[in-house]
Amino acid sequence: MISVGLLVQPGFQVLSLACASVFEMANLSAGQTLYEARMLSEDGGMVRASIGTLIETRPLARVRLDTLAVVGVPKPVPSSACVVDFVRRSPQRFRRVSAICTGAFILGEAGLLDGRRATTHWLYARELQRLYPQAHVEEDRIYIIDGSIWTSAGMTAGIDLALGMLEKDFGADLAREVARKMVVYHRRSGGQSQHSALLEMDAKSDRIQSALAYAKRNLRKPLTVEDLADAVHLSPRQFSRAFRSETGKSPAKAVEHLRLEAARLMIEQTHHPIDVVATETGFADRERMRRAFLRAFGQPPQVIRRNARAEAA
Repeated sequence: MISVGLLVQPGFQVLSLACASVFEMANLSAGQTLYEARMLSEDGGMVRASIGTLIETRPLARVRLDTLAVVGVPKPVPSSACVVDFVRRSPQRFRRVSAICTGAFILGEAGLLDGRRATTHWLYARELQRLYPQAHVEEDRIYIIDGSIWTSAGMTAGIDLALGMLEKDFGADLAREVARKMVVYHRRSGGQSQHSALLEMDAKSDRIQSALAYAKRNLRKPLTVEDLADAVHLSPRQFSRAFRSETGKSPAKAVEHLRLEAARLMIEQTHHPIDVVATETGFADRERMRRAFLRAFGQPPQVIRRNARAEAA
């Protein structure tokens, strides 16, 4: 049986505990107790969530676990010396140490992110990088595995992280069955983006939405302002004005975001050569795509592919 401890602090977010449902459903699906989930806190007893809910917890002293999951709070704050020391010693005591959402800040305080890749909620990723410059924070990941250290993005990404643990522990078939019973997507892999370019641009009118959909379907084409305007029956001037008003971006910048999203997905999930990815997503050549990747992600396509393959392995 695998024991999982979820470490909470006052003001924790209830949704972050949703990962425990993965372990619960794994037990039910397997017809046996594969996991035991324990709620932990510094001193034990009742701990109040940010919404006001109280949960019963066990104290950290002398706890024995396989996997530790540090749960986040709505806004990161420094932790007590006792909690930081407990987390700092965890890699020597437990097989896996993980953080859900802003729980990564506690791992950072404990020095566990130094020299490692990590992620957290996109809203706080740059703050995590600023506070812990020796970490390699990737703000656009669902979850990241670096050795025995696992970190995930905001709240619901803890479910993805837990499904990833379940798959490694007991195989893809059980993880897929649990995901299906929980009505969640099984293969939202760790490398997937926290964002959708179309959703992020949040176009209001049908015409601008149609223009974005047209662009996504035709990334191989040049996609000039004239092309997009013609697709939705507007003059280039009308289209550019309406597009910037609704999305806050120029049509050219929006198209680049769509191309980057599509190219990154191909880089991470296919074996197509880099030149083919550049052509298929409209970058024309690999050097132009490389420069766009460096601006957007801080890494060239080859590094992103290598990281994705390492996670899959």
